[in-house]
Amino acid sequence: MTIAAEQLRANYEKILERIGKAAKASGRDAKAIHLVVVTKKQPANVICTALDAGIRSFGENYPEEALPKIEAIEPVEGLEWHMIGHLQSRKAKLVCDHFQRLHSLDSLHLAVKLEALLSEQQKVLPAFLEFNVGGEESKSGWSAWDESRWETLLPEIKQVTELSHLHIGGLMTMPPLSEDAALTRSYFQKLNRLSHFLAEQLPEVHWPELSMGTSADFEIAIEEGATYVRIGQAILGPRI
Repeated sequence: MTIAAEQLRANYEKILERIGKAAKASGRDAKAIHLVVVTKKQPANVICTALDAGIRSFGENYPEEALPKIEAIEPVEGLEWHMIGHLQSRKAKLVCDHFQRLHSLDSLHLAVKLEALLSEQQKVLPAFLEFNVGGEESKSGWSAWDESRWETLLPEIKQVTELSHLHIGGLMTMPPLSEDAALTRSYFQKLNRLSHFLAEQLPEVHWPELSMGTSADFEIAIEEGATYVRIGQAILGPRI
């Protein structure tokens, strides 16, 4: 059973209120924090209800699952599709064709594949670099849990930033899951430090964005500098 329109709108307004309070508590402007509503496993009719509530940014984990929904929904002003899950290079074209932002650029190999596709289309794709700051083997991203080895990342990251059809605007991470949301704080802090490190080492690149925080911990992420938070079930209800 899908969520009622009234409940979805109430959930959305409550999340916006919580974002505003978290921003204020950390001395930040709530307008600098972008909400991406995660629609993984949600049907197109739920996304249409979300559009009616004023939501315009949607996040999907699997491009092949997203495609029928993207094609079924009439484009409206401001509508954006964000790819937030691990992207296999063989599915890169789907992202180039249908998504407005990639949060999970996790390797030079993938970047080169995307660059070739985007060059053919004469398009530029905004993207965030994904880093694994928790050391979990199951997570994608450049290995960044050991701060003493950050310098070894620089040659490859520099190559990615020099690709002309990818616009690298920040970093993304998925910290280890924990029943205690407060335990994720150190991982958000580490990504923020990494952002500052890259800004110092590669000053020709602008690194303003941090994509981090989900339904369970987005307020902590905002306190630690998140500019994009990815929230699904807290707004849309359980996945179908």
